[in-house]
Amino acid sequence: GINAEYGKQWYQRRVREAVVSTQSTGITNNLRMSTVRKQTPNEFLKQLIGRPVMVKLSSGVDYRGIFANLDGYMNVILEQTEEYMNGELKNKYGDTFIRGNNVLYISPQRKRL
Repeated sequence: GINAEYGKQWYQRRVREAVVSTQSTGITNNLRMSTVRKQTPNEFLKQLIGRPVMVKLSSGVDYRGIFANLDGYMNVILEQTEEYMNGELKNKYGDTFIRGNNVLYISPQRKRL
């Protein structure tokens, strides 16, 4: 549908911007060229299941935990969740359900929680 197409276009723009940004600044990153292949946002997010992520909300709060699942409404389920405000740990939760309309972005994290 329209939302899926918009999501795909948004993701493709972000990948292009990231590649251009790293080329113009000379900054190298740990991404292999094989990971910059075209994929849908859904495919990208499915790869994150079971891995540590940060979910940034439109309110500015971010949640860090193990990405357990995602549905068609972008509702997110995290395990071993930590809540951060202004970079400061505020609370720890077990399993957490985050309503999709509050999600600004989902970012993979490097280290295990």
